[in-house]
This record gives sequence, C-alpha cells and structure tokens, in this order.
Amino acid sequence: MKADLKLFGQERNLFNTLFNMGYLSGSIPNQFVINRIRPSYWIPLCELIWGVLTMVIASAKNARMIYGIRFLTGFFESSAFPSFQVLLGSWYCPEELAKRVALFEMSSSMASMFSSYLMAGLYATMNGTGGLAAWRWMFIFDGVITLPIAVLGFFCIPDFPTTTRALWLKPWEREYGIRRMAAIGRAPQQRLTLDRVRAIFLRPTIYLSAIPYTGNYFASYTGYFNLWLSSLPNLSVEQVNLIPTAGNGLAVIAAYVWPAISDRTGSRWPFAIVGSVFGIIGGILLSIWHLPFGVLLFANLIPSAGASQPLIITWITESFQDNTELRSMIIAFGNVISYTMSAWLPLLLYPTQDAPHYKYGYQFSILFYGLHIIAVLLFRYHIRWYHRKNNLVLNELGLPVVLAAADVESLDEETEKKEKVSAHVHEV
Repeated sequence: MKADLKLFGQERNLFNTLFNMGYLSGSIPNQFVINRIRPSYWIPLCELIWGVLTMVIASAKNARMIYGIRFLTGFFESSAFPSFQVLLGSWYCPEELAKRVALFEMSSSMASMFSSYLMAGLYATMNGTGGLAAWRWMFIFDGVITLPIAVLGFFCIPDFPTTTRALWLKPWEREYGIRRMAAIGRAPQQRLTLDRVRAIFLRPTIYLSAIPYTGNYFASYTGYFNLWLSSLPNLSVEQVNLIPTAGNGLAVIAAYVWPAISDRTGSRWPFAIVGSVFGIIGGILLSIWHLPFGVLLFANLIPSAGASQPLIITWITESFQDNTELRSMIIAFGNVISYTMSAWLPLLLYPTQDAPHYKYGYQFSILFYGLHIIAVLLFRYHIRWYHRKNNLVLNELGLPVVLAAADVESLDEETEKKEKVSAHVHEV
C-alpha cells in the first residue's frame, strides 16, 4: 500500500488520525441516537455504511482520498462499541457479565488474527489478480464479510429488556430478562436529554471513571509491532503479517482467563491492573532496545496478556447500575478521550520516520501504564464515595441498590443494612 500510493512522512499515521477524529466525533451523539432509535436498527445501518466505505478504499488513488473515507468510517463505526457494552450491561448479572464483555473483546482479537491470515493468503495468491494489488483485495474482502453480518444484526440484536422485540426471544424470556435486572437493582433505560447529559458532565464521576477506562488504550505500543518486524531483513511479507497473531492469540486467552477469575472471586480492580503491569515490563525492555530478537518479541507480546478493558467496563456497569445513561456516557466519553489522544499522540511519540526504534514512545508508555494503575485505585475509592452520596448500599450479591434516604438514616449498623436490602431485593 505504501509503495502503490507513494506514501511518505506521517501519511500512514494520518490514516489512523482521521479515523480517530471521526470516531470521537460520533461517540457521544450515537448514545443519543440509540436512546431514541432501537440499537437493532441503528447499529446495523451504521455497519452497512462503514462496510461500503471500507470497500471504496480499494479504489483509492492517493492518500487524500483515504483521509475522507477514514473519517467517515470512524464516525459510523463509533456507534458499535459503546452501544454493545450498554446492551450487555442491560442483560447480564455480575457472575456472567465480565465473561460476556470479554467475549466481545476476544472477538476483536480473533478478528485481528483472521485479518492477518487473510492478508497473508491474499498476498500469496491474489496479488495482481484483476489488476489489483493484494492490499486492495483486502479492503474488498473486508466489505464482503461485513455487509451480510450487518444485515444479520437487524434480526439478532435484542435491544434492551424493556424494549426488546427480538423474534428469537420468547415472551417469558423477555419478562425474565426484566425481572433479573430488577432483582439485582439495575435500573432500566430512561430518556436521555441535554439536561441529564449536562448534569452528568458537571459531576466528577464521569471523569474519574473515564480515566481508568482509557489509560491502557493510549499507553499501548503493540500497534508498532509490524513496523519493527518489517525492518528485519530476513522476514517475508507473510511472516510480518503472521507473527503478530501470536499476540492476538495471547489476548484471546487472557480475555477469558482474567474475567473468569474475576467473576468467580467477585473482585475487579486487581485484575484490571494486570495489563498495565505487563505493559510496564514490555516498555522497559523496548526502551533498552539493544536486546536479542526473542526478548524484543516477548516485549511486544506481553501487553496482550492483560484484559483490563472488559473488567473495567464490567466494574463500571456494576458500580453505576442505578443509572444506565451514566454508564453509556462514561463509555462514550472514554472512547472520545481514547480517540482524541490517538489522533495526535502517535504522531508525537511514534513518528513514522523514526520506526522501528523510537526516542520517547516506549518511555511515555511506561508512564501512562503507571498512571493507569493509580487511576484504577482512585476509581475504587470514588465508587465508595458515590455509593454513600447517592444512598446506595450493597445487596446480598454485593451490588449497589437504592434505598430511600429515611430508610438509610434509620440503619445504624451494617447488619441491619444488609437485612433491609435483602428484604428489598426479595420483594422486587
């Protein structure tokens, strides 16, 4: 692609920058949309649009054409991730949720693996077929895969328990979904208005929640793995595409193991910082740089052994289950921060002309991973403050449930609180 389009300077990074700008432009507006339009309508429609746009990239003659397409692709793709997280949090209980969010994360890692295998296969068998380079066929195949899955989304996405009309759910199953959420105190969706959004952003909760959610995202350096491999003279194009799939495979395993342990133990925060610890180890090794190939390979792969994001999303869902709109805004705002940082930070820390050995990138990643650990610990204490401030106490499952202020004031001892909440949950 670089040779065909005669890319130079920062143009490769700018493809990602324009995508990120589109993504952050659409993240919060899309939460208003799914609050008024069924997710089963809006998300598949957006996917159809970005699938078509992806195929159009195959016809690009220069970098400028790709800039506009990438912005629009990012805008429409921003509907998916926050919306799916809110949907998952509206259907699953604590002992199930982390594993389901992790499955969503695993699908991303598996898709990256499949993409690398597909690219290697296209380069080996279709490069030049029909007068098109293999990278152009890649975008065409991406669209061919995307479009039928988007159509399937109109029928498969269940919306929320209180609004679902999914044909594959029986009436009693829909009612069961509503009762399950009521039993654990998870509030149903309410109408999202500008006043409610303003109130959310005038309070510290959304900011203290979004920081641990985003920290690992812009600390990551695994996106430059391929550039290091490309600089090695003894590796073929197929090997450059295939070797990084080891990291995707590791991410798939980690995305199951850590959430499963977290669900079993009922604890979130210790496992949410594992990825940052691994990222610091890898960052230190890459900062040293002049090390054997195997050590640098290990350093690029080890951050994939954490699973911070699905655990933090689960933690946010459980902690603020009294407010569905707050949860959706935290995830959307977190994505805005992530993609805002990604729009300019790589240009500064990982300039293309310095690849594969960057002057400051890995050192700053170590700093960001360390700040992420601090942010997780601060978030843990903020949750406790939020529960006290909003008259939330823990039910027998360890989840916050709303009680009237008068009821809370009358509870003098922790044992009395637990009895009150247990009775309240049983009544619901």
